[in-house]
Amino acid sequence: MLNNFVVAVNDVLWGHVLVYLLVAAGFWFTFRLGFLQVRDFGHMFGLLKTSRGSDKSGISSFQALCTSLSARVGTGNLAGVAIAISLGGPGAIFWMWVIALLGMATAFAESTLAQVYKVRDRNGEFRGGPAYYIKQGLNQSWLAVLFSLSLLFAYVCIFSSTQANTIADALNHSYAISEGTTAIVLVVIAGITVVGGLRSIARFSEVVVPLMSLAFVVTALGITLINISEVPRLLSLIVSSAFGLQEAGAGTFAAAMKIGIQRGLFSNEAGAGSVPQAAASASPNPKHPVVQGYIQMLGVFIDTLVICSCTAVVILLAGDLGTGTTEGIAITQEAMSVHLGWFGGHFVAIAITLFGFTSIVANYAYAESNLHFFRLDSKVGRTVFTLIFLGMMFLGTQLDLKTMWATADMAFGLMTLINVIALLALSPTVFAVLKNYQQFKKHSEIEFSSEQCKVQGRTEKGIWR
Repeated sequence: MLNNFVVAVNDVLWGHVLVYLLVAAGFWFTFRLGFLQVRDFGHMFGLLKTSRGSDKSGISSFQALCTSLSARVGTGNLAGVAIAISLGGPGAIFWMWVIALLGMATAFAESTLAQVYKVRDRNGEFRGGPAYYIKQGLNQSWLAVLFSLSLLFAYVCIFSSTQANTIADALNHSYAISEGTTAIVLVVIAGITVVGGLRSIARFSEVVVPLMSLAFVVTALGITLINISEVPRLLSLIVSSAFGLQEAGAGTFAAAMKIGIQRGLFSNEAGAGSVPQAAASASPNPKHPVVQGYIQMLGVFIDTLVICSCTAVVILLAGDLGTGTTEGIAITQEAMSVHLGWFGGHFVAIAITLFGFTSIVANYAYAESNLHFFRLDSKVGRTVFTLIFLGMMFLGTQLDLKTMWATADMAFGLMTLINVIALLALSPTVFAVLKNYQQFKKHSEIEFSSEQCKVQGRTEKGIWR
């Protein structure tokens, strides 16, 4: 009965409500921000030059970007893309690109708000996210509590378990390593990584995420160059399939659009309210909330338009690997084996392990940011929280998680629903803060003050003087 209830709720949330709501939010912010993701594309990359500095209150903008990419770049980039192609055809990739472009504007909005309404915890470090901007910007404490509880449930009890389960399955399938052995190793390594809190996770992500992403992209580029003569045909196939110009006609168009949008939203997480936890923890340079909005916008671009595209090209260049299956990772492994021979399966197994593990530690960071919201960021509170998190990881490698996956989707869907409503309600603040930045963005010494423009609700004293 519980499973049937969860499935029914997910059918409503992810089958109808959230898809339309997220697409609408993407269009709203894209138009109202003046196509910011296109107009300021170069400026977005330019801000990376000053993104490595941090201070005692926050991590660097680059570390916050890498932490969010740790969570974004996961098994969905390998399995999710394969599922999209299998169920929606090659045209699904085109719609993943479209939703990523729209999602960049939404990501800008939520990360900017996370910076505007961030607070300091017991240690004087920055914390924030949707729970904070809902409470302070909209003065809706009950809604903020509901969001925070949904996030804690999803990221502490479920997502760590499912990621650990995926890693254990991959290593058992490829190398016959027992789930128990994998569980122990994962818990030890994760415990060492997260024991230092957000700063430790940020330093880990800053090193590992760029290396693993670069290795995957370089491999995909090598495969593309070897098959360069097929690329024009491939691009033509993606576009024609996206608009139903193939033999299946309108049916292909509908399936490609629906599946592409759904998988794109799951992959880049724009609007879900997860990434703002990392964005709020940064000390941007220049000192303006919009700077982190630009930096986090880059995360959507890297996740979907770069890494997901690499997976799609590898799969499509491998030829017909079958359609109608939801076993996405098997398709990706088979495609890599076509291109790389016996090493292909090993490459995917290693990629799953790295992508999954980085997602686990980023999930910890997201959940930890909400401890302060409930005044649980004491030494005892953090210790109990860490033990529960690691315990759920261990259990995740031993259990059948089909129902837990569905439950996680429900909690994630509730998070997203609350966050998008809050983003739309707080959009006047986003527009005002961007306008303030545009007046001064040519000056390197810009420093934001919440009194310089009309900000809804209240901001914490001493954050933005």
